[in-house]
Amino acid sequence: MITDPLPRVDIAHLPTPLEPLPRLSARLHGPELWVKRDDQTGLVTGGNKARKLEFLVADALAEQADTLITCGAAQSNHARQTAAAAAKFGLDRVLVLAGEPPGRIRGNLLLDHLLGAELVWSGDRAPPEKMETVAEELRGNGRRPYVIPYGGSNAVGASGYAAALDELLTQCAERDQRFDHIVLASSSGGTQAGLCLAARALGFEGRILGISVEPSAEDLRSNLAELASDTARLLGLELAFEPRDFEVDDGYVGGGYGVISDLERDAIRTLAREEALLLDPVYTGRAFGGLIDLIHKGALPPDDKVLFWHTGGTGGLFARGGDLFERAGSG
Repeated sequence: MITDPLPRVDIAHLPTPLEPLPRLSARLHGPELWVKRDDQTGLVTGGNKARKLEFLVADALAEQADTLITCGAAQSNHARQTAAAAAKFGLDRVLVLAGEPPGRIRGNLLLDHLLGAELVWSGDRAPPEKMETVAEELRGNGRRPYVIPYGGSNAVGASGYAAALDELLTQCAERDQRFDHIVLASSSGGTQAGLCLAARALGFEGRILGISVEPSAEDLRSNLAELASDTARLLGLELAFEPRDFEVDDGYVGGGYGVISDLERDAIRTLAREEALLLDPVYTGRAFGGLIDLIHKGALPPDDKVLFWHTGGTGGLFARGGDLFERAGSG
């Protein structure tokens, strides 16, 4: 495996299932759809960050850290999984969350509390900026914090998805399976960067399309190029990347991060009712909504095989019931 040079701990439930979506494929009259179930990785309702945290926690332990600290939105899946990983390895956990405390504790925020995380609210400051301040305060008090960036998206974290593509290709070889396209939600970039790095290193010739959740395509491609190049250096691979090496579709950003529209509502209901599979309202709901729209537009040939890489987020679903149903009727 191309990530063998790096230390790694055992966190995620791997390999995650690779499943067909026959009912939805038939309903859409489009390509053959499959899903890679990274919503089943464990760490309190699962998600893609478990793969990244296998490498991040190993690095933290190597540095003799006693605390994991990260940042995100109030309903951050990454923050919830980081708190869970810290609990699993006996580390303290500090989460710097955007804005002010909400009136109700639900969804991922409820899980953060159950996991014993220390929550710090950033107020009018950007969470990454506030996190650096909090980390310095921890160091001043004799603690040894390990700072994990937004989304766990640095070279160490992205290595988790270099290993993930290796895992997928092994599953495909065992089943005599192939995919023409991999589609996923892309935001902080670590997941897509790791997949694309491994695709080049391992010879995967399919298309990897990131549906942007928030950044512009230009900004996200630039971030992906830098992150993939950094990860290659970390892994000792003589590979370099440019923005043009990445496919990003930012046509589904809509009202912005976390703003639910009919695109997300329809995608969440459709996949639940056709395949009994849950999406989240911020990341996978938007990405799968984009995938359905691309099929309707004929952008994905009907004879192709398409893999949707499910990055999780189920915990956040339970904080947005009003947005999913009350505003749009009972469904």
